[in-house]
Amino acid sequence: MSNSLFRKKSLDKILKDAAEGVSDAHGDGGLNKVLTVRDLTFMGIAAVIGAGIFSTIGKAAFNGGPGVIFLFIITAVTCGFTALCYAEFASRVPVAGSAYTYSYVTFGEVIAWIIGWALILEYAIGNVVVAISWSSYFNNILQAVHIHLPGWLTMGYQTAKIAYDSALAAHQSVDGLVYTQAPVILGIPFIINLPAFIIIVLITMLAYVGIKESKKSANFMVMLKIVVLIIISVIGTYVIFSHHSFSNWTPFLPNGMTGVLKGVSAVFFAYIGFDAISTTAEECGNPQRDLPRSMIYSLAICTVIYIVVTLVITGIVNYKEFDGVADPLAFVFDKINMHKLGFLISISAVVASTSVLIVFQIGQPRIWMSMSRDGLLPKPFAKVHPRFRTPSFATVITGLLVGIPVLVVDDVLMTDLSSIGTLFAFVLVCGGVLLLPRIQKKPGRFSLPYINGKWIIPVLYLLFLYLFKQRLSDDLSNIRAAGHEEILFLIFLLTAAIISLLSFIRNYSLIPVLGMLCCLYLMIEIPVKSWMVFFGWMAIGLIVYFLYGYRHSMLTRGETKRQVLPDHAK
Repeated sequence: MSNSLFRKKSLDKILKDAAEGVSDAHGDGGLNKVLTVRDLTFMGIAAVIGAGIFSTIGKAAFNGGPGVIFLFIITAVTCGFTALCYAEFASRVPVAGSAYTYSYVTFGEVIAWIIGWALILEYAIGNVVVAISWSSYFNNILQAVHIHLPGWLTMGYQTAKIAYDSALAAHQSVDGLVYTQAPVILGIPFIINLPAFIIIVLITMLAYVGIKESKKSANFMVMLKIVVLIIISVIGTYVIFSHHSFSNWTPFLPNGMTGVLKGVSAVFFAYIGFDAISTTAEECGNPQRDLPRSMIYSLAICTVIYIVVTLVITGIVNYKEFDGVADPLAFVFDKINMHKLGFLISISAVVASTSVLIVFQIGQPRIWMSMSRDGLLPKPFAKVHPRFRTPSFATVITGLLVGIPVLVVDDVLMTDLSSIGTLFAFVLVCGGVLLLPRIQKKPGRFSLPYINGKWIIPVLYLLFLYLFKQRLSDDLSNIRAAGHEEILFLIFLLTAAIISLLSFIRNYSLIPVLGMLCCLYLMIEIPVKSWMVFFGWMAIGLIVYFLYGYRHSMLTRGETKRQVLPDHAK
């Protein structure tokens, strides 16, 4: 059974079928090949420049001060290593499925299932968070034009309940809170985030109609929000220099790197969308050339934008004022009485978040589709609409999976969960590259440069130990009283030591190893409660796999057929 769990899809078979125009080696009908490098790059920007820059950037700035730009750089470098590994896979495995398909080729079926299940979590929860942010900004726009929805229609039940419980704990009045003013049905306050639900329904309909319509919408929104962010940066820079507010950048690291690293979930959440590009491989004209380029281009452009915008908002307003601010960009310009610009930012935030929703809502159904083609999910998930050429059933299920929770949940835990699921997928993608056979470079196709990590990785590991020697000493001296965070740090050090030793022995390539280690480190900075929920989700996934996926796998059918063949036919 162990061999069956780790059985792999044939890379040669996938490439052969892809060359013959057969979808993902299963022949269920092709998708429209309409995406170019520009479309894919815009799709990456659409996914990365969204709720992160208009919402979670405020939380990160409050914790890390202006120095949070270092976290953007660290995250960008981490994603850069990972993007190169994605690019290597995309050039070799030009089919839909993203990290799921890549893991199926390198690690085997059960690991591929785990990755696919993690990606479902990433895309679904990512869109829940973005939809909640979208709703907040949209409600600001409505209020600006004197349209006031009741509070119990603009937030999730969980958010209202948290505010109610916090007020009770602080012995504050709860009379004016949404939780106490909402209508009661069957003894439960009726509180839903209606705008968030409506936008998910509309985006799902757009994704259902077709990739061409979705890409046109996303491209337009990307151009609009880039223009708005350039305007913000230019005006913000002028304000900083004209008002001589450079003092807001001092101290640059008010809480040291510890404060900076508190924003890991908030900052990394901003970057998780770039891997959605790889889910559209079957809709690219030349995936082996275009996917790698678009990943690198979008990542570089987005990193520059994040760094500039962060410096601008922390230069205009002191970082301490971002505590609890859900709309930091609009907040900054309202603070300096530029209310019209603040209103424009709210509009652009709605546009930006909409483009993110489109990309994620396109990406997840294609992962469902790939898993179904392999037999790991029921057949309807692989169904391609005869007219629209989209995974129709999977798109509808994705809409329900996102639309129902967005009515009631709070977005704080959701951000951490989305980040941990993505980082987990990134670790396995980087590790998977190490298992790929070396091939000759071919013109017009990306090839990950090989840099021998034999000595570099161990030296970097020793340097890391030196820089974190105080933390290591404290954790070891208080090992019995250590909390979960300290234990995770020690586990990371042990894992990194093993990887460094294997790099020395087996001459591993530097880039994928650095990608693995960076992602693993960012994972341990995410709160432990998110780990618990993540492991619970993984456990549910394994139950589904063993009850359905293992028995219905296409590879199981292949093994069965081989077993019943007569000897002379084998």
